Amino acid sequence: MADTTKYAPIGSSASNNNLNLPTDLKTLFSLLKTRRTVAFAYAFTIFFVAITVFLAFSPSQNASSPWFTNIFSSSSSSDSNKSHLSSVFSYFFNTTSPSSSDNNNNNNPFYPPDPLPNTTSTSRSTNATSQPPTTTLVTNTTTVKVKQESDAANHTSKTNNDETATNLTSNAVSAPAPAASHVLVGTLDQNQSPSSSPPVKGNYSVKGVVSGNYTASLAKKQSNNNAKDQGNDELMESLAKCDFFHGEWVKDDSYPLYKPGSCSLIDEQFNCIGNGRPDKDYQKYKWKPQKCTLPRLDAHRMLDLLRGKRLVFVGDSLNRNMWESMICILRNAVKDKKKVYEVNGRSHFRGEASYSFIFKDYDFTVELFVSPFLVQEWEVPDKNGMKKETLRLDLVGRSSDQYKDADIIVFNTGHWWTHDKTAKGKDYYQEGSHVYNELNVLEAFRRAITTWSRWVDANINPSKSIVFFRGYSASHFSGGQWNSGGACDSETVPIDNEKYLTEYPPKMRVLEKVLKNMKTHVSYLNITRMTDFRKDGHPSIYRKQNLSPEERKSPLRYQDCSHWCLPGVPDAWNEILYAELLVRQYKNKQQQKKA
Repeated sequence: MADTTKYAPIGSSASNNNLNLPTDLKTLFSLLKTRRTVAFAYAFTIFFVAITVFLAFSPSQNASSPWFTNIFSSSSSSDSNKSHLSSVFSYFFNTTSPSSSDNNNNNNPFYPPDPLPNTTSTSRSTNATSQPPTTTLVTNTTTVKVKQESDAANHTSKTNNDETATNLTSNAVSAPAPAASHVLVGTLDQNQSPSSSPPVKGNYSVKGVVSGNYTASLAKKQSNNNAKDQGNDELMESLAKCDFFHGEWVKDDSYPLYKPGSCSLIDEQFNCIGNGRPDKDYQKYKWKPQKCTLPRLDAHRMLDLLRGKRLVFVGDSLNRNMWESMICILRNAVKDKKKVYEVNGRSHFRGEASYSFIFKDYDFTVELFVSPFLVQEWEVPDKNGMKKETLRLDLVGRSSDQYKDADIIVFNTGHWWTHDKTAKGKDYYQEGSHVYNELNVLEAFRRAITTWSRWVDANINPSKSIVFFRGYSASHFSGGQWNSGGACDSETVPIDNEKYLTEYPPKMRVLEKVLKNMKTHVSYLNITRMTDFRKDGHPSIYRKQNLSPEERKSPLRYQDCSHWCLPGVPDAWNEILYAELLVRQYKNKQQQKKA
């Protein structure tokens, strides 16, 4: 017993305990490690399930749940067997290389697209939910063809795309409805402008739009617009340099500008078809200048050009011819014809000093002031106490104050200077109280036109009013004059050889000299030569329906070879007037750009 005690190791009990301590510690740590692992596993599972539920049913429209969109998708794609976990993992931990990221972005409808060049406009609407502020980018562009992408490039189905687009739109405060069937939809950070979107290399798909096709289509449209503008500028430049009055008449079956019988406002005197004229080819000619092409008179554009203005014709019955032509052309383009009417309700336009047609929807008037000489017709007592007619060469027409503020004024005179009284010039021309016993008609014309020109310079404001002077319209009496059996009823085609044209009227040379010396710019519509070709365009015997007893006895003796049938030659005068106004408008815009 003693020996046993003696040789027993001191503290043998403690020693044994010490020998078991490492084993115990290992056992303890193993137990703790197992519990920690289980706890971590439970915590991670609970956390993952919570995140999963949150993301699966979260209404957020950002790119927070790309996986779950696929989970709840009703259709499958060719990539449906791929691991969804990798998608979620890559979402939380960015492990993709730049190149792979770029490729993935091509198929990700949530990736903010590059700002596309030349987009017409963009509207931004902020997210109304409690999620981080986002903006929906919707481009107001025209419809573009959708390029179908390969199944391998699209892991998101069409249904998914539609649902995504619907959700994106539903969270916006306001999103303007696009005009096209496809829109470009993306998200932008509130602090991020559209131009600062992350760059995306290569093509990308955004709600049925492929960037390559979209950009190409938009570029093509822009190119077409530029080409159109350039073409319009080239047309205007060519018109600005063109002599409108040196050319020829060409057959054009698209004419006339309005159908015969469609304009009830045409006087019987000009209504040749209504008066029984059988041939109609005279209506199908267009005036073609040698060095340019006149644009066809677009009545709708002309209505807009005249909006809020006064267009006034002043002169003789040939200007009445042009005035009625303009009214018929414009009225033909107005939807409600009842809103085009003569201010005093007149339907016949001979015998009064003035007429005015109102185009109510466009707030403008087309007016006529009868002044065949542009100076005043007068009366003085003769030796027998009777009144004698004279022409005051020193006084402008009585109605001049009524039209001096008009926006566009077209003057003319000429035909009345060929009558017996004016041609002979005996005891007819007057200045002041003096009546000339005899005065050459050409000199009388010069004095009258000079009086008119001085009135224009003194009364017309060139910054407000545009002034035109329409030249002499050729007559075609054969075998006599208007009052001596002259005729043109057998003419059905224009003159086709210039050598048969008449000499340029000396009175028009006088007019040109006067116009050159004026302070106010007056555009000269020199229609003399172009009308000289048209011996076929006069009413001739088709000037009225009801003939007098004397006219019935010899109908061929009473013909009108001075005025023009409508539709007909005066429509071409108005096309030239239209071209002049377009050129003037173009020049004004060019000056404004330079300024």
